[in-house]
Amino acid sequence: MSKNQKKLLPIDYTHREFSSIQQDLLEIAERFYPESFQDFSEGSFGALMVDAVSYVGDQLSFYMDYNINESFLDTAFQFSNIVRHGRALGYKYEGRPSTYGKVALYIQVPASTTGIGPDRNYLPVLKRGSTFNSTNNLSFILTENVDFADTRNLFVAARNDSVTGAPTFYAVKTYGNVVSGQFGQERVTVGTFEKFKQITLNADNVSEVISVYDSQGNQYYEVDFLAQDVIFKEVTNPNFKNDNVPSIIKPLLVSRKFITFTDRNSTTLQFGSGRFNETNVVENPQNVAVNTYGKTYVTTTTFDPSRLSENESFGIVPSNTELIVTYRTNNPINSNVASTELNSINFANYEFIDQQNLNSTTLQTVRDSLDVSNEEPITGDISVPTSDEIKQRIYDTFPTQNRAVTQADYENMSYRMPPKFGSIKRVSVQKDANSQKRNLNLYIISEGSDGKLLKSNSSIKNNLKTWINQYRMINDTVDILDPYILNYGIEFVVRSQEAADKYIVLDSCMEALKENFTKTHFIGESLYISDIYRVLKEVSGVLDVLSVKIFSKTGANYSNSSININSNLSGDGSQLIVPNNAILELKFPEVDIVGKLR
Repeated sequence: MSKNQKKLLPIDYTHREFSSIQQDLLEIAERFYPESFQDFSEGSFGALMVDAVSYVGDQLSFYMDYNINESFLDTAFQFSNIVRHGRALGYKYEGRPSTYGKVALYIQVPASTTGIGPDRNYLPVLKRGSTFNSTNNLSFILTENVDFADTRNLFVAARNDSVTGAPTFYAVKTYGNVVSGQFGQERVTVGTFEKFKQITLNADNVSEVISVYDSQGNQYYEVDFLAQDVIFKEVTNPNFKNDNVPSIIKPLLVSRKFITFTDRNSTTLQFGSGRFNETNVVENPQNVAVNTYGKTYVTTTTFDPSRLSENESFGIVPSNTELIVTYRTNNPINSNVASTELNSINFANYEFIDQQNLNSTTLQTVRDSLDVSNEEPITGDISVPTSDEIKQRIYDTFPTQNRAVTQADYENMSYRMPPKFGSIKRVSVQKDANSQKRNLNLYIISEGSDGKLLKSNSSIKNNLKTWINQYRMINDTVDILDPYILNYGIEFVVRSQEAADKYIVLDSCMEALKENFTKTHFIGESLYISDIYRVLKEVSGVLDVLSVKIFSKTGANYSNSSININSNLSGDGSQLIVPNNAILELKFPEVDIVGKLR
């Protein structure tokens, strides 16, 4: 064979899988090397070589396709890669969701020496960080200091003197906010200086990094991005007794800072690139804003109020020390509890006004009398967002630029509320048709411990209101409302094929409908009856779908809201039109789906 013939070796670059590569190799061997390789039968050396090369080619093609797909957000499949794409576009995955709610706290204190009212010296402050347990062994943490001496609390006589009838103890009732989870702590030894040091925590299901200290007592603060210098710190309000505001927010300029990266299970802390003696965060905001260092002109008019430092070290990196990282983890399966199920004390941290001068026995009686109960269900979205949901939130995040202007902006900002403040399952924003001003109705719904829809409690609503206030337009007003939950059922009649087992066909139809229609609907999303026909027709053994009927379910374990099916059907009867302030739910598919076979 001449050199020219070898140069004309035909190569088809579109053949990339095992079988096509194998066939090409066999054709090349038969055409150009007929005397060297003749035996390609199964088990021969020639077959081994062809199969080995085909296998390698198939593997290379697969991984090339995989890596190319993972390089783009719309085609990425791996969860961690989707989160990385989102991080580059300004989206932050918050990690394991939390549930957030309010609990009623009760305590008994002795009566005052005058016999009128409780002895206020024995009214404690229950400190933030106290923990409670539910009947299903879930842990919840108190997120604020609760003052039993607050005059707004309810005081009632609890015990009376058997002779005089005068009160000897008073019961005090107050409320506090709690979040699901339990505290954990890790000690991490840090060696020599390393730029952009990263530390991955050993714990799984971390919802929040509470604090980071080094062995010298320096605190490191979490920021949104390493160039950020200003954070807002919660400070105890010394004037609390007068204005009833427990805390005030103050800006704080920080040089020790970190950001967090959260994957499906792991959490990583990343620090900056500066040394202790090289990082200066004290800066004149006027110079930062307009760059007027001796100049007679202005070079820029842009100013980021969260970045007051002009250094490029992005904060001090810990080195040759030990970091103490405190975090909060959550139950990966369920963090919701029904009403009255949060009822036991795990750890209570008290603070009394003048503890040293109080009777120790009475103090212990007061401590032991603490009781807790949740009057409302503590709920939130307990499920981790799927890859498709993460993608959609990333698409919504990128154009918002940390402000809410459009409907999609408000919905995206609501979903982005940190899980430690409570999670919501579905959000919908609608313009208030009855308002003459720019009023918006923001409908939210949560998920119970059984995965069923549940109205969001007041704590989640208050947190969401505070959260979106930092992003909304100044002349927008937002009302946070509950959508109507519309429970429905499906009744169908199908005809099976002659040779098919009717019982198996009917069971298959039921399972197919469960799989397709038990997923959580969106608020205002219509139900396409034509989709029910399509799902049933795709079931093996079904010859024809004779009829499909939708009916409303109310009362007992269902919602009290209902929808008139006939009045809300589209003209051709293929669609059930749902109001914008309502959400459909197939609550109990085992009984809500009724099928017949003919």
